[in-house]
Amino acid sequence: MTEPTPDSPLKIGTRGSPLALAQAHEVRGRLATAHSLPEDCFAITVIQTTGDAVQDRPLSEIGGKGLFTKELEAALIDRRIDIAVHSTKDVANLLPDGLTLSTFLPREDVRDSFISRKYATFDALPQGSVVGTSSIRRRAQMAARRPDLRFVEFRGNVQTRLAKLDAGLAVATLLACAGLNRLGQTDLLNPIPPETMLPAVAQGAISIEQRADDAQASALLAPLNDADSALVVAVERAFLAELDGSCRTPIGGLAQMQDGHVTLRGEILKPDGSITHSDTWRAPCADAVEMGAAAGRELLRRAGPGFL
Repeated sequence: MTEPTPDSPLKIGTRGSPLALAQAHEVRGRLATAHSLPEDCFAITVIQTTGDAVQDRPLSEIGGKGLFTKELEAALIDRRIDIAVHSTKDVANLLPDGLTLSTFLPREDVRDSFISRKYATFDALPQGSVVGTSSIRRRAQMAARRPDLRFVEFRGNVQTRLAKLDAGLAVATLLACAGLNRLGQTDLLNPIPPETMLPAVAQGAISIEQRADDAQASALLAPLNDADSALVVAVERAFLAELDGSCRTPIGGLAQMQDGHVTLRGEILKPDGSITHSDTWRAPCADAVEMGAAAGRELLRRAGPGFL
């Protein structure tokens, strides 16, 4: 393996949001530590994505999954960058030819966090409260429990969403605990148990995409891969793939490993929360990815034609 140098660094592609940059810096720090190299052997390259550029419309209206990754993938293919750092929940199931998700960092907190200036919990919201969210999963899950709630579109970084709360556009919103942890904003943590609200598939998991034939990147990344995180995310993504999940589809899924087995909880919902199909499955680790796929097929059968 040819080691990168400050004059010829490994180029790490990332979005430009504060959270994406925090994740890219974490990857750079881990690479430098793993290979006992200075951090300037790894250069961070910011690439604007469609999802970041278009802030005034719901993600479901401008293309769904891939909005935060396709420009990064184009840069990989064009060799403008060597690796791309992603929030795995934003990564489409089908990758462009020649690219692979090779590496997963240890998974962060998978839960959603309830954020409000006035109320301590989701259940404490008064009848008819307005909740801000850009996630149709969160909207459907909240509507299933509280049909009285009203929803408005909320996009932007943490500060933008808090400003919208302060301006009275909504009384509550939801953010991923993982992002708050990575940004050092733990004062905002107010986790919702997965039993109450299943997270998005792969929530809390940072993944690294590379060209499949790039031996140098493969060798540099190998020490960073967390096998346990890689397995549970693969199970969840297999579940999602059978459901053809996109940003237009309310789907929750969480796989957890214990004692050589993986337990998967999954659900699909109508966007208005009026109908939910959910279940739990368990299999040995060796069979877990196929279990994830079978679980997706099972929920599709239960829901019937046209549900999604």
